[in-house]
Amino acid sequence: MAYTFTTLKTAIQDYTQNTETTFVSQLTRFILNAEERILKEAQLDVFRKNASGVTTSGNKYLSKPSDFLAQNSLSVISSSENKFLLYKQVTFLQDYNPNPATTGLPLYYADWNDQSFLLSPTPDASYNVELHYFFRPVSITASGDGTSYLGNNAELALLYGSLVEAYTFMKGEADLLQLYNARFQESLQWIKNLGEGLQTRDQYRYDRLRRDVS
Repeated sequence: MAYTFTTLKTAIQDYTQNTETTFVSQLTRFILNAEERILKEAQLDVFRKNASGVTTSGNKYLSKPSDFLAQNSLSVISSSENKFLLYKQVTFLQDYNPNPATTGLPLYYADWNDQSFLLSPTPDASYNVELHYFFRPVSITASGDGTSYLGNNAELALLYGSLVEAYTFMKGEADLLQLYNARFQESLQWIKNLGEGLQTRDQYRYDRLRRDVS
């Protein structure tokens, strides 16, 4: 069954048999944490986006989209050619280009914080860039009608992920926590398999179409 924000909160309380005020006040946080785990671990193609931007000459930072969750690729358009940057850790970039005043065509990028990427070398011009990324959809806790993609299509993962958060908060029975975590992992694997199956099917259709028209 699909869950709305209201029915999911009720289900968590029914499973835990807990209506204590402090616990109830944390229900939204349990659900948000479960959503975050699902989105980061599954990374479904339905949550992929492209965004365009422009670097600033002499500025080593590049802003992320407001709904950014995780990167897929980042490319710089130079001489009408897409040049993909290599994703590295911040320490690698700092070792590679210890002096931010040294500029050039960016070759590497890293997560700097929740709002920005770090580029290296520091851009020596205003370059058009294209970011392919996974975005964070509207949470079931914030949608206008109380529904969401995860609530409709990943309801078991959302439920069991929330129960793991709830039982951890309650310091509940270890066997139940283990059970709900196992069911969460099973549900998460089902979502991953579904996503991979859809991707494979779409690729098959694309390849067949190419053969048919060639």
